[in-house]
Amino acid sequence: MDEERWAEGDVVSLLPVDGPVVVTRLARGPQRLGEAGVIDLGDQIGRPVGGEVQWLGQVYHAVRPSLADLLSTVRRMAQIVTLKDAAQLIALASVRPGARVAEAGAGSGALTVCLAHAVGPEGRVISYDRRGDFLEHARSNLARAGLSDRVEFRERDVGKHGFDATGFGSVILDLPEPWEVLGGAREALAPGGYVATYTPTYNQLERTVRGMRELHLAEVRALELIERGLHVGEGGTRPEFEMLGHTGFLAVGRRTG
Repeated sequence: MDEERWAEGDVVSLLPVDGPVVVTRLARGPQRLGEAGVIDLGDQIGRPVGGEVQWLGQVYHAVRPSLADLLSTVRRMAQIVTLKDAAQLIALASVRPGARVAEAGAGSGALTVCLAHAVGPEGRVISYDRRGDFLEHARSNLARAGLSDRVEFRERDVGKHGFDATGFGSVILDLPEPWEVLGGAREALAPGGYVATYTPTYNQLERTVRGMRELHLAEVRALELIERGLHVGEGGTRPEFEMLGHTGFLAVGRRTG
């Protein structure tokens, strides 16, 4: 098996033994990394992935970015779907490598990054938003994550006009009123495909699930994820005092025919 090597333009994570990961793009010549300083990674081009990088008196390893690394590069303009919710939406909607997925509500593009990561290089995400400024912001975040080639952005109000394509394996809705889009989402799905939604409040969730049932979607369910970290110490492991509690409610239904 050929050794994986870096190419110019690749997104790289600089992984230290201790401390935060630094995510950047592989380029020739010096580049500034925020307030941290200037680095030149040109000598990594063509080298095997995983090599050492000396920077600011510390040793890093240049590795492929994880999904969490890529999300750390997202510059927010709207509230984003957190990784815990995005991962569950991907599982609920059966988003897999090679899949064709529609997303309504591009926002800052954080969920789009997760979907693009999940469908892989052979898959396709079509992301809709009625606001051009959100689309431009999301587009820049996808470029920063190195996933632009997997995503197509379309300015369209799917609540008023529906989707302009069909045959999707999954439709993901991150909208204030997803129930208004469910009919169009159902028509855009291939038989057996899933529609999944993210909503912040109980009232939104109730109307969404009611809409799914009225459309006779199968396997309708709703849930919430709460994340609690653990403080691990020898003989003193315990839950963290703070946790990531309510962020949003998830709902999913499946087209049967």
